[in-house]
Amino acid sequence: MSVAFSWRLLLLGLALAAPATGFGWPLDGYPETGIRRVEGSRLADAGEVRDVKQPPGARLPTSAVDLRLLGHRDLDLPKPDPQFTARIVAMLGAEADRYGMAVLDLSDPQQPRYAEHRGDYQQNVGSVGKLVVATAMFQALADSYPNDPARRLAVLKSTMVTADAFAHWDHHTIRLFDPSTKVLVRRPVQDGDRGSLYEWLDWMLSVSSNSAASMVMREAMLLRHFGTRYPRPDAEIEQFFRDTPQRDLTALFDRTFVEPLTRNGLDVAMLRQGSFFTAEGKRLVSGVGNSYGTARELMLLALRMEQGRLVDEWSSRQIKRLLYMTERRIRYASAPALADAAVFFKSGSLYDCEPEAGFNCGPYRGNVRNYMNSVAIVESPAQGRELHYAVTLISNVLRKNSAATHQALATDIHRLVEGMHASPAPAR
Repeated sequence: MSVAFSWRLLLLGLALAAPATGFGWPLDGYPETGIRRVEGSRLADAGEVRDVKQPPGARLPTSAVDLRLLGHRDLDLPKPDPQFTARIVAMLGAEADRYGMAVLDLSDPQQPRYAEHRGDYQQNVGSVGKLVVATAMFQALADSYPNDPARRLAVLKSTMVTADAFAHWDHHTIRLFDPSTKVLVRRPVQDGDRGSLYEWLDWMLSVSSNSAASMVMREAMLLRHFGTRYPRPDAEIEQFFRDTPQRDLTALFDRTFVEPLTRNGLDVAMLRQGSFFTAEGKRLVSGVGNSYGTARELMLLALRMEQGRLVDEWSSRQIKRLLYMTERRIRYASAPALADAAVFFKSGSLYDCEPEAGFNCGPYRGNVRNYMNSVAIVESPAQGRELHYAVTLISNVLRKNSAATHQALATDIHRLVEGMHASPAPAR
């Protein structure tokens, strides 16, 4: 590890063992989406509700959170720039072979610069796979209502979803906010919890709830199967999953979560969500195998979204707004250097431990595996957006706080991109 990178970790003094990842729709989005958690976050930022306040970069209105590459739909990932790549790899130091990484600088979309290191390095990307789930849901909506975004929005806002066995179980807490009483409760999903389909999508992404992800996956399969006859009553839903043969449910899973990736120009050999996110979801519906991702394919997904090519322009815009951070920033996105930036982010981690003398193994510090995965689009500063770049980062560095390493890398990458666009000093 480089001296600068090691010193930054020491200086940050991190012990990032936060159980959830924070994102979410822009703070003014409650009237449009009906997501009550968003209204709670807005009121917290205004000092009317006791909760996390937002950094400057998280305060953009919905109208300012938009796709940046609509005029560059033909852009594909450029060939890696050797000098740019060398500078990125130098940040990783002696453990570079434990990372897969891609950085796409779009600040000048006429001359994008791309760095890639082990772009095809593959591992389970954990909760980053929820981006696949979001893509599948919006693809099913678009297929059901191909020329009617207003109807799609109505389905998202009006469909009420009740938590059942698919949500069993998850430790992540969700934000349950009542706009009428201004009461905010944080707890894991419980059977009988009700929210709109849009709220379940927000819980899946805003606090990375596995329970919410499995409920969204259940709904995506139902929407794929029933089309315009969706939604269905709870009793019918229970009967459908109980009586449909397992082989047919697996085939429906494939049509719902695998085929949309291919249709959107992504390689399912490099990116796949192969199962539900909860144990009971996996028992109720057999998936299609392992889940995995690579830095290159995740970068391609991010690029497609910015171009309005992930499903379609309307869907890409909704997904990007769902990824806009309006809760507590952690991991890569918590870097102080990004406080003034608009950050669109998803992360995921997995770790395993075995007894080891003299080592305290735990979350983000696994000694058998220590997966940490980050996808981030950065627009900096949020109000001016002179810089626009995307980062996809997957790592398996054992015995080190991977949340801290990703945060430190976020600062290093941001300073590098800043330097690439800095005006030269005037001659003396």
